[in-house]
Amino acid sequence: MEPVTVSPEAFLAMGREVLAQQTFSQLIGAELAALSPGRCELHVPITGSVQQQHGFVHGGVLSYAADNALTYAGGTALRVPVVTSEFKINYLRPAIGERLIARAEAVHVGRNQAVCRCDVFVRQDGEDRLCAVAQGTIAVLPAR
Repeated sequence: MEPVTVSPEAFLAMGREVLAQQTFSQLIGAELAALSPGRCELHVPITGSVQQQHGFVHGGVLSYAADNALTYAGGTALRVPVVTSEFKINYLRPAIGERLIARAEAVHVGRNQAVCRCDVFVRQDGEDRLCAVAQGTIAVLPAR
């Protein structure tokens, strides 16, 4: 992997520009907190609009956070436009708190795909608790 030729701040700013283009990400208030080659941290504030009938964060929102963080990790490792080829998620506990935090990293990077993993935490009263784990394959987007 060749070194990043922009500052860490500029790299994060580029990632935030991509996130700003995602309507759903804007709808739920997602924030890109950290980004470096092969690593990502994505936050989602927990509001009533992302909770299901029992007051937990909806599983689709947990999946969104994991999927987007995995894709950022894989895309920054591969250094080309990418899409999620597949991913799996295990829900460990209900997400109840103030914020979701998805931390992803590329664990294997090939020419055409990266395999990444992600831990999703829920922050409540200053404490982060693991609520889901995910793994996915991020594939190079074919040229149009």
